[in-house]
Amino acid sequence: MVIGHRSAATQMKTVAARYTPTGDVSKSIVQDFHSVRQALNVASADQRVLVLISGSKAETEALRTSLQSVTNDPRIIGRFHFDFDETSEWKKQVSDLKPGPGIVVIRPGEFGLDGSVMSTLPLNADTSRIVSTLLAANSEFAKTTEKKVYSTHVSKGRQLGIYFESLVPYGEDRDGDGRIDSRGGGGRGRPSGRRPPKR
Repeated sequence: MVIGHRSAATQMKTVAARYTPTGDVSKSIVQDFHSVRQALNVASADQRVLVLISGSKAETEALRTSLQSVTNDPRIIGRFHFDFDETSEWKKQVSDLKPGPGIVVIRPGEFGLDGSVMSTLPLNADTSRIVSTLLAANSEFAKTTEKKVYSTHVSKGRQLGIYFESLVPYGEDRDGDGRIDSRGGGGRGRPSGRRPPKR
């Protein structure tokens, strides 16, 4: 009803053309998730390579600006997820990790609960080296990663008892009482199809 009879892409281009960007898109901020746990989960769901900038705030702060030319490169944009992290807790989720700060290129696990290192660069690596490393990683990832079929993926996750506990509750509050409604009936409860892990 909103888009009409024309294709979605054509209509969106028409709408976008009415709004001229006022800033330099190439200077868009570098993506940063709430946590590496969240970043791994989203990267897995989107089937993208995760690029983690790991180190203290003092060590990584400059990269929030210097990496803009990388993250906004036409060959890179939309093909990776990026995250910054100063902690070490996430290292329990990633295998083949070398000690110390660095730019860590990670293949997310099937269900986004873990990952493995594809390559690592020093924080002071130059832009061309970062871009070439990411392009190589993306090529390898694409060749060796089977595209997910949503229904099959969800079914397998249920069978394995896999559940990702989100900070935002799953489901909807349809009656506006401030509580997530259960599906298929009234009252509170976890939405069907999302079960906690077996312990």
